[in-house]
Amino acid sequence: QLQLVESGGGLVQPGGSLRLSCAASGFTLDYYAIGWFRQAPGKEREGVSCISSSDGSTYYADSVKGRCTISRDNAKNTVYLQMNSLKPDDTAVYYCAAILRTLTTNQALYDYWGQGTQVTVSS
Repeated sequence: QLQLVESGGGLVQPGGSLRLSCAASGFTLDYYAIGWFRQAPGKEREGVSCISSSDGSTYYADSVKGRCTISRDNAKNTVYLQMNSLKPDDTAVYYCAAILRTLTTNQALYDYWGQGTQVTVSS
């Protein structure tokens, strides 16, 4: 069964950090670009960051640029999103998704999705 599983979410105070993980099972991530998306209550799901399958190219939304770092460890079949200086506006369910080869922020093109992990930033 092809599956993506996110982990690492939780409750953190403003200014804190979290590292989200996206682990694949049933397939290898080597040939897949991976995107992180988030959906806050009452809002549409939006792209946060993505990383290519080949040359390590990355994309960051303006809202997280300078505060987040996406990385991948193909040996562990896992992609990470390190989030620092978290703000209440970062509160959302975070999803990872995989797309074969192409680096894109177009959610409709992604092939596989995880179930999401909740990130809550609050004092």
